[in-house]
Amino acid sequence: MRSPPLSRRQVLSLGGAHLSLNALSKPLVILLGDSTFDNAAYAGSGRDVATALKRSLSSGNVVLQARDGDVMADIPAQLGRTPTDATHLFLSIGGNDALRASAILDQRSNTVGDGLLKLSEVILAFRSNYTGVLREVVRRNLSTAICTIYEPRYEDSMRRRVAATALALLNDAIIQEATAYGLPIIDLRLVCRDDSDFANPIEPSESGSIKIARAIARVIERHDFKRREAAIYG
Repeated sequence: MRSPPLSRRQVLSLGGAHLSLNALSKPLVILLGDSTFDNAAYAGSGRDVATALKRSLSSGNVVLQARDGDVMADIPAQLGRTPTDATHLFLSIGGNDALRASAILDQRSNTVGDGLLKLSEVILAFRSNYTGVLREVVRRNLSTAICTIYEPRYEDSMRRRVAATALALLNDAIIQEATAYGLPIIDLRLVCRDDSDFANPIEPSESGSIKIARAIARVIERHDFKRREAAIYG
């Protein structure tokens, strides 16, 4: 029989000894998620996120478990491949889930309220799935941080504005859930702000890779994971 999932209170009360040991060793950073991290196919001859992060860290190593195209349902399998000596988990997931649900943005609505009600159903489902994923990630009791979803760079300005507005609601769910667990948050909307940070509308370029890697390295070096306090990094 499977043991019941831990509550937030139980997770937050887990022993700090393991975290202290992690702090004393060289970090082994695990990247979980989708092509936000697994972007070698889009960075061309330049640096992808994992390569840039290895260069940004003063010590330690990086293991890329993220896979291009993965969604929230794929995170348990990624976690299953996590090395036993891992010290840090960084999660960037949800963008492909959002893309799968984006057809709702083209549906007709009689009123703004009706449209928001339809969108709220997507948000609720997204939040429920993200909560389950985050619970499994935090159960590993490693130094953990999460990323928001950056805003796509569609050529059509109207489509870009609509997507950014809808993603704001999804990112609000991500930030609230991460804050409830006392996790640091890298807001990728603040990190990848220039069109040059994207190789195409939804994938980081070499410039974006370097910025994301630097943000991750900054969290590793500056954030006190033992305090279990949420903070937003940009």
